[in-house]
Amino acid sequence: MIEVAPLRDPSDPSGREWLLVIDMQRVFADPASPWAVGQFDEVLAPIETLIAAYAGRVIATRYISPQPLVGAWEGYFEKFASLLLPSDDKAWDLMLAEHLSYRTETRATFGKWDSGMAAVLGSDAPIAVCGVATECCVLATVLAAIDNGRSVRVVADACAGSSPLFHDQALSLLSTFAPLVQITRSDEILRFLQSA
Repeated sequence: MIEVAPLRDPSDPSGREWLLVIDMQRVFADPASPWAVGQFDEVLAPIETLIAAYAGRVIATRYISPQPLVGAWEGYFEKFASLLLPSDDKAWDLMLAEHLSYRTETRATFGKWDSGMAAVLGSDAPIAVCGVATECCVLATVLAAIDNGRSVRVVADACAGSSPLFHDQALSLLSTFAPLVQITRSDEILRFLQSA
């Protein structure tokens, strides 16, 4: 069991932490998909509550399969050939409520942090991260962000893995990067935002 640390002040000079919502897409919600995340529906409500609370400071990411395939992606998509889909396929659609406001960023990489994402957020704004899958796209995004010098809070109850075991293992790994990474919960973040 991962220990959830008390919420720290995000030490953001602008006081403007951003929320990154990683890959809450149909392909991960569909039980028939080879990439199904069993707890997808369980994390959707806390994620949507966080999106509303971070109004104006939310980026929702979308994964799409890389095309053309190069290098190791060729072998990877031999295993997952059914998901080698065009970028406008409905499998890549976000499953977030239509009334919510967020900016969408699409990447053909597991990790969503890159120089383009850093430019959108500004030079040093901290981030909170939630979404799927904890052991894949969430993990890859967080590690790249901390390498870029970002302070990251991973919202444990608003992330889900391809299995509960993989979710817990990923959180355990991420907790070893403290204080660059803090494992927290959505209720802690909401209390902090309401008191700010």
